[in-house]
Amino acid sequence: MEITPNFQPGQIVSLEHGDSRLYAEVIQVVVSRQLCWVRPLLLVVNSSEPPLIHDLREASDLLWPVNLFQPALDTEVISILSQVLAKEPTPGIDSTSKQLLNQFINQVWQAYKSQ
Repeated sequence: MEITPNFQPGQIVSLEHGDSRLYAEVIQVVVSRQLCWVRPLLLVVNSSEPPLIHDLREASDLLWPVNLFQPALDTEVISILSQVLAKEPTPGIDSTSKQLLNQFINQVWQAYKSQ
């Protein structure tokens, strides 16, 4: 029996793959389909020091399998979110961030499909 995470709207969750982690806000959990509707907030790429943080607040929402997400711990996101949320979102997502989000999503999907 698979246990479904009990996410609540407004909760911050993360999706990790390789050296990157996507942080997103839960909009709704579609229990009947085991999907999570999330709004991307930021993508943290840990391949360099300091980690690169990409603001994704203007990116499109995602509908992903709920079991791929994990709850984000306050201690891991407060400092990152405070850096990004202190700034006003720029109108439209910049092309580099959009490209990185697309690459990340494609990599996660390929890994998920092959399981």
